[in-house]
Amino acid sequence: MKKLIATLKNEDWVIVYAGAIVLLLATLFPSAMPSMPKELGSAESWLKAATMFASILGLTYLCQAVLRRKIVGIFLSLLVIFALSLGAQVVANIPIIKEWGLESVFFSVIFGLIVRNCIRIPEWLKPAIQGEFFIKIGVVCLGATILFRDFVTSGVAGIVQACIVVSGVWMFAFFLSKKMGVDERSAMTLSSGLSICGVSACITAAGVANTDGKKLSYIVSVVLIVVVPMIYIMPYLAKLVVPLLTDDITIQQEIAGAWIGGTVDTTSGVGAASALYSDEANKIAMIVKATQNVLIGVVAFFIALYLSSKSAGDGKLHRPSLKIVWEKFPKFVLGFVLASAVFSLLQSYEIFPDFAAKKLAETSMAKNFSGFFFSLAFVCIGMDTRLKDIVSRENRNILYTFLGAQLFNIIFTFFAAWVLFGIIKPLLF
Repeated sequence: MKKLIATLKNEDWVIVYAGAIVLLLATLFPSAMPSMPKELGSAESWLKAATMFASILGLTYLCQAVLRRKIVGIFLSLLVIFALSLGAQVVANIPIIKEWGLESVFFSVIFGLIVRNCIRIPEWLKPAIQGEFFIKIGVVCLGATILFRDFVTSGVAGIVQACIVVSGVWMFAFFLSKKMGVDERSAMTLSSGLSICGVSACITAAGVANTDGKKLSYIVSVVLIVVVPMIYIMPYLAKLVVPLLTDDITIQQEIAGAWIGGTVDTTSGVGAASALYSDEANKIAMIVKATQNVLIGVVAFFIALYLSSKSAGDGKLHRPSLKIVWEKFPKFVLGFVLASAVFSLLQSYEIFPDFAAKKLAETSMAKNFSGFFFSLAFVCIGMDTRLKDIVSRENRNILYTFLGAQLFNIIFTFFAAWVLFGIIKPLLF
């Protein structure tokens, strides 16, 4: 019994409990939950920020107490990290920045890097620099935003494309990463971000694979920088190429939407890029992207299973026992999967008051918390990273790998979208 209690009090389980508390409150009191302001020009915005800080501080104190870690110094350290994250949120919501598709985590890394490389991190600032801790809570909360209905909505063609593109692009990116000398765990992170949905997939995969935080921040930065030209390149390519395939306008829009939805890495980037093509293409692209997003949990599960099979320490694959799989499997990933399942069931059984809405208040609140936990995590990662680490040879190989795999993604997804939406779907339906 003592062993069981000790197991249930390790960091991963405590993080699952913390995420469950946030999601329970988001379910019961969605309108009363704190949220991050998008600007700081009013007293109301500052009150929102203060309420959010108090919530994060209370949750952090609770987790540290259960884990029997020191809480001395957490307040001031977390206040500074929170302020930098808040600044990142405000900058990311500047209209021109938002149009470029640069998310708050990008600026969180930048602000953390500035602090780390311009001043020496004082001892009083170190207690709350816990990037992995914030990432894992964010992943659990992220699970509540992945609803099964999004998978079903896209129909057979969308589901098949999502499975083909995610598996094909993931395997190619992983293969290319290994050929380019990228370490295995970073390769898994890069492959997941490129094939599924950018930042969220990178963070989830990195949490499962225990990827080095510095490499994670670099991969995320590459994702967010590359998505900017992709927003403009993809609709241009679609307008140039798709009309050559068919004269049917409806089929053109479906192919274009499916192509853009499968290649632009971030959900916001997909929305911006597909809107430049047409409103109908935008609808198809967002459905395809939502379908791919659902596969985050599937990929995370297989990554964990693969790493469990190598737990013997000899670098070889072994058939792991259920006991080994359970011991090695990251418990916060179970929290992610359970959150997705529970929120999906609550929506499908019409328990949420706004169950029929495209955007649920409960999942929106979960997404707000998830995004801000990620922002906190990336400030911490930036504070742990030296600039010379970013320009290392291996990081350059990550960049070259990402660009090569993205080119493959564009070509591979084009053929998948053409065959499924341009040939098979018109014949069958």
